[in-house]
Amino acid sequence: MTSRDLRVSKIVRNQIKDYSIFFQTDTHIDSFYKQAQDISYKYNTQTTTSDYLSASKLNACAILHLLYQTLINQYLQDDDSNIFSRMVPLVSKNDSVNEVLAFYAKEFPSPLLTSQEVSIEQYTEETVRGFFVHRVMTHNPALKKAIRPLIYRDELNFPPATKALSAILGEFVSGGAKVADSEEDLFSFLLTPAILHPDSLIDQISFILEEWSHLLDENIRKSLIKAIDLTKEENKPVFFDNNGGGANAHTYVPDYSIYDSEYEAFSDDRNWMPNVVMMAKSTLVWLDQLSKYYNRPIKTLDQIPDEELDALKQRGFTALWLIGLWQRSDASKKIKNLCGNPDAEASAYSLKNNEISPSIGGWPALENLKKRCEDRGIRLASDMVPNHTGIDSDWVSNRPDLFIQQSYPPYPSYSYNGPDLSTNPNIELKIEDHYYDQSDAAVTFRRVDKNTGETSYIFHGNDGTSMPWNDTAQLDYLNPLTREAVFQEIRHVAQNFSIIRFDAAMTLAKKHIQRLWYPKLGHGGDIAGRTIYSMSDQEFNKKLPKEFWRDVVDRMNKELPDTLLLAEAFWMMEGYFVRTLGMHRVYNSAFMNMLKNQENSKYIETIKKTLSFDPEILKRYVNFMSNPDEETAIGQFGDGDKYFGVCTLLSTMPGLPMFGHGQIEGLKEKYGMEYSKAYWDEWPNDLLISEHYKRIFPLLKIRYLFSGVDYFNIYDLVSNNTTNNSTFCYSNGTKDEKTIVFYNNQYDSVEGHIKLSAPKKNKALDKNVVSSIAENLNLTLSGRNFLVYKNFNDGLTYLTPSLKIYDEGFWVHLNGYETKVILDIREVEDIDGAYARLYAKLGDKGVADINLEINAIRLSPIFKTMDTLRSPSVIEILENITKGLSTNAQNRKLILQIAQLYSTLPTSYSKISDLTKTYLSSEPKQIEPENMLKAFENFSRIFKNNSILSNCGFILDELAIIIASSLFIYPFVTKQSSIEEVNKLSKKLLLSYFFKDNLEKLKVNESEKKHIIDGVAIFLTSYKQLEKDPINNFKELFNSNFIKKYTLCNDYKNITWYKKESVQELIILTAISMSLFSQSSFDLNGYISHLLKAEGIAEYKLINFLENI
Repeated sequence: MTSRDLRVSKIVRNQIKDYSIFFQTDTHIDSFYKQAQDISYKYNTQTTTSDYLSASKLNACAILHLLYQTLINQYLQDDDSNIFSRMVPLVSKNDSVNEVLAFYAKEFPSPLLTSQEVSIEQYTEETVRGFFVHRVMTHNPALKKAIRPLIYRDELNFPPATKALSAILGEFVSGGAKVADSEEDLFSFLLTPAILHPDSLIDQISFILEEWSHLLDENIRKSLIKAIDLTKEENKPVFFDNNGGGANAHTYVPDYSIYDSEYEAFSDDRNWMPNVVMMAKSTLVWLDQLSKYYNRPIKTLDQIPDEELDALKQRGFTALWLIGLWQRSDASKKIKNLCGNPDAEASAYSLKNNEISPSIGGWPALENLKKRCEDRGIRLASDMVPNHTGIDSDWVSNRPDLFIQQSYPPYPSYSYNGPDLSTNPNIELKIEDHYYDQSDAAVTFRRVDKNTGETSYIFHGNDGTSMPWNDTAQLDYLNPLTREAVFQEIRHVAQNFSIIRFDAAMTLAKKHIQRLWYPKLGHGGDIAGRTIYSMSDQEFNKKLPKEFWRDVVDRMNKELPDTLLLAEAFWMMEGYFVRTLGMHRVYNSAFMNMLKNQENSKYIETIKKTLSFDPEILKRYVNFMSNPDEETAIGQFGDGDKYFGVCTLLSTMPGLPMFGHGQIEGLKEKYGMEYSKAYWDEWPNDLLISEHYKRIFPLLKIRYLFSGVDYFNIYDLVSNNTTNNSTFCYSNGTKDEKTIVFYNNQYDSVEGHIKLSAPKKNKALDKNVVSSIAENLNLTLSGRNFLVYKNFNDGLTYLTPSLKIYDEGFWVHLNGYETKVILDIREVEDIDGAYARLYAKLGDKGVADINLEINAIRLSPIFKTMDTLRSPSVIEILENITKGLSTNAQNRKLILQIAQLYSTLPTSYSKISDLTKTYLSSEPKQIEPENMLKAFENFSRIFKNNSILSNCGFILDELAIIIASSLFIYPFVTKQSSIEEVNKLSKKLLLSYFFKDNLEKLKVNESEKKHIIDGVAIFLTSYKQLEKDPINNFKELFNSNFIKKYTLCNDYKNITWYKKESVQELIILTAISMSLFSQSSFDLNGYISHLLKAEGIAEYKLINFLENI
């Protein structure tokens, strides 16, 4: 006989009512697993015993049985005498031994042997051989445990002569030849793996593969490897969640050595791509929330209010990712409803087709929204789901050949008696029954063509990390028709969206298609039912010669190059997806996970390793603080300084910042992909939104400074030779603009210097380069140069010597979770010592306006001379004068003080630098004492003799400062100076700065302070335009933009409106100017009365006022 079968207990055969041949040795070995499934299913469902029979272990035992039979055949060929045939005469003469063999043959029958016509001698020989193999198997503890009910029955009592037969058999075997290349007899040799590894079939098989490889033919070798995979596959736990293997995976620092053999093929960015800032919105939930916020139905895309799009633009967003646009699977919704969620919508990733859902307005509504977004510089982004479709998709109905499937259920236990989920009358679709009570997670659903009766079992979408996605059908990427069909869908999406996000893109990398669906021998087990489809590398590469994604990218770059391709990819494939496969952007889940867990050193190391391998990868990351269908940003980072610190990193790191739905508003609900509405009653947090306007949105609007990597460097924060590993310190920018960002992602405060960068790959030099912060800021190695920069967070400007940065580095102190973003970095040469004097004054302190402070230092000789004008005593006298209350003694004192300072002014002026003189472009003139005395007498007389001025209280409080400021600037004003020129001069002389303490006492805001100083030019020069005809010429003042701004004129609906108080102030100041400086006779009271009356009936309209004059 050349063929034998596995002899199984008659008791079991009767229990399962199966009397067929089991595991025939000359049948195709690949059929063993299917037999094992059928037998184990029957046994587990039809017997009342508590023993569980594993299909994978039964398969492994059947292969071991085949191996035993094969090795016995080889042994008998090498040995001159067949030990089993030699035993036949002896056995035939011994009735007791014959009784044992008869009992064995009865209790462990061989349907194959009994079906053949053999002689009595052959029958006896085969029975003896079967008994020998049976002893080998029952003496193997792991094998016996695995299939005990089939080969060992406690209730069986073998005849007494069994021991004698065993002894005789042992003598024959031990007396026979030793197994080749061994010192052991046949029985001992076959039990060697069991002796070494008594408790593990997998370890026994591994031993056989390694130590007996020379004895194995290729089929048995492959089947043994596959048996291990099938066992792992069967033992893999099933978790009833649907989160897949996404961003919550274990964090790791990338090992770029795995890319050493991969080629570099980045896709070129279009000019708009580097600075994309994306907002993600779950479409159905957003529409529901907008309906609530606006108190009206908003159901379709075209109904999204313009205000929402305006807000996105205002906040700095340039892309809007709408999740759930496509027509969803009806079956997905029905499954979720049947499983206990009556409100659930279909999953956004279980699709019927790639057409905009009619429920949100279809293509017309999308076009409307798209046009309005384009008008605001916002590009629309959409998902594309390439891995799978919904189980009732158009393709499942019309093109089932595109999917991974087989003609029978992967497991006999699968049953499909539930509701038909198909809406197509010609197709029946059913998921496996145990999904409905969550007692099992089947890997296939059943499709039946009602017209032909053809039945197929299509695999659900699956990434191998948890349970299959039971509302999806897995596409087969070894089928070239599938690959082309998916590409055409990608092309279809790209024709309508500027940005495509590929869902679960990593599952379609070649190595993962192979791992999940066509595993190599010894690498199976990730998805149940797929080990039997194992494939060699050579065979797999023949069927899938090129990476699907590389082909997609190449074709898209030719056909639709203005499309940004964004891959959701994890599993340590981020760098590969952008560098080799050519995606423009790829998810970077490490950003969220490491920063949330404060694995700061780990993320810093991730950045450093990326920079040293290929900085371009860093530019291609999509960073985010929350991922759709996962924990919200506020849930992970809170809403305090830690949130805003990490959000600052999000906004200032190279790559693409992506904000989650509700992140800015502080919404806490996590929206499932099946949500059609928000279930929590939440409203936007206005305080949190306003903080974003202060701390985040301004940074988003200057993304061009942060998005690239050409100028990006990261530094260690060092203090006393100790590196702080919780602080992120990096510089970036463009050729002409530089930035530095600091963030301390911990509770404790830190301080120290940053000096040298981490090594960064310079591709031109083909080596890693370390640079200093001073070099990266383009500073000059000179004692005359200063670094000037603005701290975005406090709004102040700082300076420090460039030489200090070279010598010590850049110093920073950070409280817990504090950020500092350094902007407006520039270097100045201190040509006149002003910066050195300011640095000596400020040290590490900042100022609101450094140019103001520098100019103040440069004007300090003049300020020192004029200091009397801002003294409380002088201001008090001027206030008394304006109220008509000053005494002659006060007036004389003031005149003497002013005469003194005017007399020393030329000397003070001579002390300022030529640069400052050129800047002022006006030299102080000599003031004659008699002219000044006459002016003051006139000035005092005006206020004492005119009660109308005393009654204008709305201006008198600030008039003293206007007069003091006028006294300051008066020597610099010429007869030819216009209002505009004098106003410009008042800014050059820093009147607002000089009188800042006096202005502060008035308790007015900054714009009002400016308004007061603007009054100086009117006070000193307006008389020139009014002299000949004051009232009529007053109207001509409004031809000046300066006067219009002073009176706060603004156009609205073709009408120019003014501020009442400002016009009244203008009237008073021009009246005083005419009274003081005009050589013509002037009716002050009449002038003021006439103009105030005209203004009083003008209703704030400039045209009415001027006509009334």
